[in-house]
Amino acid sequence: MKIFTTEQIRAIDRYTIEQEGVSSMELIHRVAEGVVSEILARWSPSKPTVIFAGSGNNGADALIVAKLLIEAGFNPHIMLFNFNGNSLSRDCHAAKMELLSSGLKVELVEVIDRAEIPYLLPTHLVIDGLFGSGLRDPLTGGFMTLARNISESGATVISIDVPSGLFGDWNSRILARNVVHAHLTLCVQFPRLSFFLADNDAMVGTWKCLDIGLSKKAIADTPSKFYYVERKDVADVLRPRPPFSSKADFGHAIIFAGCYGMMGAALLAARGALRAGIGKLTLHSARCGFDIIQSRAPEALFEADRSDIVIADMTMRQSYTAIGVGPGIGINDATQAALETLIKSQKRPMVIDADALNILARVPRLIDHVPPGSVLTPHAGEFDRIFGVQPSAEARLLKAIEMSHKYRLIIVLKGHYTATVCPDGLVFFNSTGTPAMATAGAGDVLTGIITGLLGQGYKPQAAAVAGVYIHGLAGEIAAEQEGSYGTTALDIASSVGRAIRKIMGQ
Repeated sequence: MKIFTTEQIRAIDRYTIEQEGVSSMELIHRVAEGVVSEILARWSPSKPTVIFAGSGNNGADALIVAKLLIEAGFNPHIMLFNFNGNSLSRDCHAAKMELLSSGLKVELVEVIDRAEIPYLLPTHLVIDGLFGSGLRDPLTGGFMTLARNISESGATVISIDVPSGLFGDWNSRILARNVVHAHLTLCVQFPRLSFFLADNDAMVGTWKCLDIGLSKKAIADTPSKFYYVERKDVADVLRPRPPFSSKADFGHAIIFAGCYGMMGAALLAARGALRAGIGKLTLHSARCGFDIIQSRAPEALFEADRSDIVIADMTMRQSYTAIGVGPGIGINDATQAALETLIKSQKRPMVIDADALNILARVPRLIDHVPPGSVLTPHAGEFDRIFGVQPSAEARLLKAIEMSHKYRLIIVLKGHYTATVCPDGLVFFNSTGTPAMATAGAGDVLTGIITGLLGQGYKPQAAAVAGVYIHGLAGEIAAEQEGSYGTTALDIASSVGRAIRKIMGQ
């Protein structure tokens, strides 16, 4: 799914109205019907409800919501902000007249100058229709105070389109306490970029898109740099296996992982790669890992390092279709020297994770030698150690876009909506995953999956985007069995094959 900027969404909206004969009021009714459908599925008409409507089209949405709720048996208290008595947009005025002429019993307060805001209780349902994505400046004055009052009331809050005070795109200028904190955000047609950033989670809450039938042609013709990855996107990438196949058809990858005390990371990476379908896997590690890998992952070849307890040699002794490096290797001097030699000697993309990223942070000049197209898989802390401390998730994403382009690397910025950032500026937010995956070793499994896909001949971008999706879905499958507390990285690795089968509809 494309993620559009606020300006692009306005353009798609205009195209739908001007070229496809759909009136703006018809679109407002579609939004309101979607909102009311969600409300009726959750609450009964006895729920005390307060609706805040602004003077623009977001307010128009809220007023039609009020009309439909009254028809459904609700008795909402409605506050319409119409300063000086003439600030309503054309559609907001039309929505007001439709509400008042409906013959329904309407409890409407029109705020011309100032008004006493009703005292909100935790039992209230609040519909936030103050400002949509058309907001251009942070909230100030009375609206800022109102936003704080709504958020601090403990009431259940539904925001239409976006929480009032939040911008749809970038939000470096806003303070979270001055934005309405929604429990449910019902966005119009598309999620907004700001929904995918951890900074805004407390304001957005759970979000759901309302399909109001905007022009499919305009959507298809409008380019985007941001995407929300869904099952079909990955299914279109994964290739079915022909009947006459052998392991030679699906690549031979090598993963440098593990050291004394951290062989579990090597095992998890190996299992991830094997479950992702690599034809043949070599696991290079310290000699102490031989028994562990051969007994727990017998499908993998074990290549022993000359050192008993660390990896001191990453010399490539044959040709491989993919290289993964980092899980559990430690940051000792011998391993650091071996990694420097590996990176400087390679021209093909590799997957770099965990302690390999920590070594990159210790040796900043090494980033200049990482082969173009390589996939780096940092969490926020690892990213900041390499590229500098960032003040927010938004700043970190912008920095990742800059660094991906500068070094021609793919950066998998791990998080709730893991963002795969590509050198051409494209960003892919992942839709799978669960808090159950917040467990040691989950990232090692991801390294194995991406390495396994890269080794089978998938391009680095496709391997990263698909690998992240598969990894998240495997986590969901594991959590269904083990629960959010009991899921381990080994459970995730064991579920990778089932995740791929589910994606491909097999």
